[in-house]
Amino acid sequence: MSERSALQRRIRVWLALFIVCLVLSGLTAFPLVSELRWANALIDNEWLRRVGDGLDQADAAYPFLLYGTDWLAFAHLVIAVFFYGVHRDPVRNIWIVDAGMIACAGVIPLALICGPIRGIPLWWSVIDMAFGVFGVIPLLVLRRMIKRLERLERLERLERLEGLEGQEGPERREAVPATG
Repeated sequence: MSERSALQRRIRVWLALFIVCLVLSGLTAFPLVSELRWANALIDNEWLRRVGDGLDQADAAYPFLLYGTDWLAFAHLVIAVFFYGVHRDPVRNIWIVDAGMIACAGVIPLALICGPIRGIPLWWSVIDMAFGVFGVIPLLVLRRMIKRLERLERLERLERLEGLEGQEGPERREAVPATG
């Protein structure tokens, strides 16, 4: 297996890990009421009880409020779909990885600003911020590998061009990348 093929395979493995985590994170936002009931049956925590009670009351009296968390879940799934572009062409679509890293960084100020406004305990905001911190790790690894792949592809093109130096015709046109 060539270095390029091995690198592409590692990129796809890290990408799959990130996509699976993103999808699981999204899917868990749909059944919040039942998840909190389950969590409260397992763990005796005042904050979780309060959140569970709030969700139960909202579900009973104002179920449309939970529609917002359905959209949150859907957004995670849609973002995961965008990462398929990285699978198709990592070098060309590295911007998706960059956007994901920006989104992970944005979790921290969101939690620090909106958490206190909404009465979220600091320790819970730290848990929320951990999603951004841990989410950026595979993206940083992916970005580094994609940049390495980009260098390998550029080197391969240069080697092909050097081998075709002085030649004209279809072989040279295929080796010379289109600009623009």
